[in-house]
Amino acid sequence: MDIHLPSGFELAGVHCGIKRNPQKPDISLIVAQAPAVAAGVYTQNLVVAAPVLWDRAHTPSDTIRVVVTNSGNANACTGEQGEQDNAKMAQITAKACGCSADEVLVMSTGIIGEHLPMKKIEKGIIEAAANRKADEEHFLQAAKGILTTDKSEKIASKKISIDDREFKICGMAKGAGMIGPKMATMLGVILTDAPINKDQAQELLSDVVKRTFNRISVEGHTSTNDTVLLLSSGAEGGTQLNQDQLAELKDAVEAMCVELAKLIPADGEGASHLITIDVEGCATEEDAEKIAKTVADSALVKTAVHGGDPNWGRIVSAAGYAGVPFDASKLELILNGTLLYKSGTPVQFDEAEVSKSMKDQFETHILLKLAEGEATVRYWASDLTVEYVRFNAEYHT
Repeated sequence: MDIHLPSGFELAGVHCGIKRNPQKPDISLIVAQAPAVAAGVYTQNLVVAAPVLWDRAHTPSDTIRVVVTNSGNANACTGEQGEQDNAKMAQITAKACGCSADEVLVMSTGIIGEHLPMKKIEKGIIEAAANRKADEEHFLQAAKGILTTDKSEKIASKKISIDDREFKICGMAKGAGMIGPKMATMLGVILTDAPINKDQAQELLSDVVKRTFNRISVEGHTSTNDTVLLLSSGAEGGTQLNQDQLAELKDAVEAMCVELAKLIPADGEGASHLITIDVEGCATEEDAEKIAKTVADSALVKTAVHGGDPNWGRIVSAAGYAGVPFDASKLELILNGTLLYKSGTPVQFDEAEVSKSMKDQFETHILLKLAEGEATVRYWASDLTVEYVRFNAEYHT
C-alpha cells in the first residue's frame, strides 16, 4: 500500500536486543520536527504500566516532539524501578533528539513483570535517533518496532482534501492477544499534518477510539499497557481547522482507525476467522455495544465460528445475557446473509450451506436485529482456536 506520510515527522525502527531475533526491530521512534499537538487514550485497567502513567500526565499537549516505543518488555508491574526506567527512557530519547524529557511520550509492550534492559534500550534509542528519516521505509521499520506476537505490521494511510487543502493521515498499531478494550495488548499511533489544537485532538481521538479500537475483541482481556496516541504536526500550515473542517478530518481518521482496528482481531493469536458483529434496533448505542461485546467475548460463539457451526442458540443466548432489556419475541439473527432466527424461534435453513459459507471465508458476519429503537453498533472479534490455547499456555507472562 502507498504510505501518505504526513509532513513534519521522521521515523526509525531498530533492533537493540530485547527480542531474540535480530531481524525484528524492538525500538521505534517517531520524531516531530517541531513541537506537535498530541492526545492520548489509555487502558482503563486499574493495573497500569509505567509508560501509561507517564503519557497520561503528558497529554493532551502542544509541545510533544517524540514518541519512543520498546517492544518485548511491557515495563508493567515493575513498581518504582519501572517508573524510573520509563523516565530514563524519556531522558535518553530527549538527549538523542534534542528536546526535553517532558516533550517525549513513551510506549512499551511485551512481557510484564520484568525490568527494562536499559543499556540495550539506550543503545537502540541512540541508533534510531541517528538514522531517522521521513520516508516510507522508515515508517515501516517504526511500525515493525512496536510489534510483539503480531504476524506482521498493521498500518493504514489516507490523503484527504478539505476545502481545497490537502492533508495526510497515517497510522500504525499492534495487537494480537490480550485484546478486550476498554481502550487491549494494543498500541496505536495516528499521525496527521492537519492544523488542530490539543483540545480538538483529544476530543477527536476520544470519540474515534470509542467506535474503533474499543470495539474489538480477541479474548476480552484488557491489557495494562493499552495506548492510542494522535499527533498533529500542523506542518501543512494554514489556519486552524474550523468545526466543519474538523468533522471532515474526524471522519477520515475514524475510517482509517476502522482499518487498523480490524487488523487486530484478524491477526488474533491462533485466529482463523474475523467475526464482524452488527447489532441493530437498540434503544441506545450503549445497549447495542453491550450486546455486541457480549457476543464478541463469548467463548462458545467464538468456537462455533471456528468450527463452522451456525449455532444460533449460542448467539441469541449471548445477546440475552448482555444485561440489556429487549423484547426477545422480536429478535432476529442473520448469519452470513442467511436468516436463522426470527420472532423468538429458529427458522428453516440449509445448515450445511451456511456451515460451508463459514468455513470457506475468513470473515463471518453476524447480524442481530432488535425492535427497541434506531441505535446500531459494529464490533469485530476473532474466533477461538486450539492454537490460541496452545500459544497462551506456553507464553510466559
